[in-house]
Amino acid sequence: MSADRRTILLTGVNGQVGFELARSLQGLGKVVALDRAGLDLSDLGQVRRVVRDVKPSLIVNPAAYTAVDKAESDVGAAMRINGEAPGVLAEEARRLGAALVHYSTDYVFDGTKDGAYVEDDSVNPRNVYGKSKLAGEQAIAASGCDHLIFRTSWVYGTRGKNFLLTMLRLGAERDELNVVADQVGAPTWSVTIAALTANVLAQAVGQGQDWWAQKSGAYHLTAGGSTSWHGFAQAIFELSALDKKPNVKPIPASSYPTPAVRPSNSRLSAMKLRETFGVEAPDWRDALSLCLAR
Repeated sequence: MSADRRTILLTGVNGQVGFELARSLQGLGKVVALDRAGLDLSDLGQVRRVVRDVKPSLIVNPAAYTAVDKAESDVGAAMRINGEAPGVLAEEARRLGAALVHYSTDYVFDGTKDGAYVEDDSVNPRNVYGKSKLAGEQAIAASGCDHLIFRTSWVYGTRGKNFLLTMLRLGAERDELNVVADQVGAPTWSVTIAALTANVLAQAVGQGQDWWAQKSGAYHLTAGGSTSWHGFAQAIFELSALDKKPNVKPIPASSYPTPAVRPSNSRLSAMKLRETFGVEAPDWRDALSLCLAR
C-alpha cells in the first residue's frame, strides 16, 4: 500500500467477517465498506465498475457464497461468486497497482491427512463450495496481483448464520442434541480473523512492492488447537449463560447426511502465518470464551 493513497475497499460488510473488518481496519486508511447492494459479486460487470470507481490501494474481500449444502445444486452461482469474482477483483487490483486480501477455506482439502494441513499440501476439494473457493484462489494467483489469501475454518460469531448461534438457539429449545463427533477442526471467531488481518496489514503500511512480492501467497489463519463439532458444542454450553443446558450426544457424520460431503480433518497449521508476520490466534476455547462474554 502506498503511504499517500490508502483507500481500502471492503466487500460483504454485513457478513460475519466483513462486519468485524469494518471495525478492525479503522486507522489503516479510508475504508469504503460495501454490502451486497453496493457490490454484488454475482454481477461481474458491477465488480469491475465499483473497483474502477473507488480506485482503492487495497481490496479486502470476505464476501462469499457460503451456503455449503445449497452450492451442490446452485453450482453456477457458487462458482461465479467464489471462483470468478475474486479473479475479477484480482485483475482490477493488478491494473490499479493495488493489493488484494481474500479469504478461503479448509474445504479446499479432502480431509484425509492425519495431521494439520500446511499451505503447500495437495488440494482436493470434495464439494462444490470447496471447488469454487479453490477456483477463486487459483484465479487470484494467476492474475499476478499482490495478494494475501487467508484460509480459515469453522467460522462463527454473534451475527449471521453459524454453528454457535444454531447451538444456542437449539440448546434453549431442546433437552438433548445430537452433534457430529468424527469431524475435527478449529472453530475460529470472526473477530480473531479481523484482528489478525488488521495486524498483518498494519505491517504493510508504508512498505513498497518488495514487501508484497515477498509476502504474497496463501496463509492458514485459524484459532489454535482443534476439536470436533461435538466438542465445540459441549464447550459452547459449558461457557454460555444458558439456564438450562442440553445433553450433547456424539454421533458419526454418517448419521447426519448432508448434500455436501465435509472433510473429516479440517485442521490447518498456522505456522507460516506466525513465522512470516509474527501473529498467532488464541486457542479456540479461549476465543470462544471471549466471544460469549461479549
